[in-house]
Amino acid sequence: MSDDITVVLADDHQIVRDGLTALLGALDGFTVVGTASDGREAVDVVLRKRPDVVVMDIQMPQLDGIEATRQVTTRLPDTRVVMLTMNEDDDTVLSAIRAGASGYLLKGSGAEEVVGALRAARAGGMVFGASLAARVAGLFVHGAAPVEESPFPELTERERDVLERLARGHTNDAIARELYVSNKTVRNAVSSIYAKLHAAGRAEAIIKAREAGFGRD
Repeated sequence: MSDDITVVLADDHQIVRDGLTALLGALDGFTVVGTASDGREAVDVVLRKRPDVVVMDIQMPQLDGIEATRQVTTRLPDTRVVMLTMNEDDDTVLSAIRAGASGYLLKGSGAEEVVGALRAARAGGMVFGASLAARVAGLFVHGAAPVEESPFPELTERERDVLERLARGHTNDAIARELYVSNKTVRNAVSSIYAKLHAAGRAEAIIKAREAGFGRD
């Protein structure tokens, strides 16, 4: 038991958490030591349990999985994070890697692929699902430099959408309507933007965004 890989599962869908708990619980060599239903809870659970590996969703309430990953890997560099998500766009994959993720799998990956990824991540490897591996290699070989030049690479795709509208002077209510999300989601994104841009408030965030090219026709 002492050699088991300890795991925390973070996903806002209980069916995913329950399914992964059942999968890993049926295998020798794994122990699920905690679960979380949102990003902020994930950070708290990981800091308390100090697992070997975290399975992290990206789209979660309170705190998105990329920022949660950044906080975890900054404070617990020996804990490995594997993203398990539906989102496969290039910007999100690169944002996850920059945040410190050791792996990136798509939901729908087979059980063997997930288990193999957790073992490889624990051993210090970088793991990408079969459908992503070639694309990720191509991004680093051919597209890494241009992507790095884009402003505020630490922002998630959602936060960039919100920042673009902030820079145009839109209110939180208007942004929520335009993005078809709740006001709370927008408020959380705005707070995260302030923190990542080291902005004291809305005015400073807008200034920085405009200087970086956001909000321009």
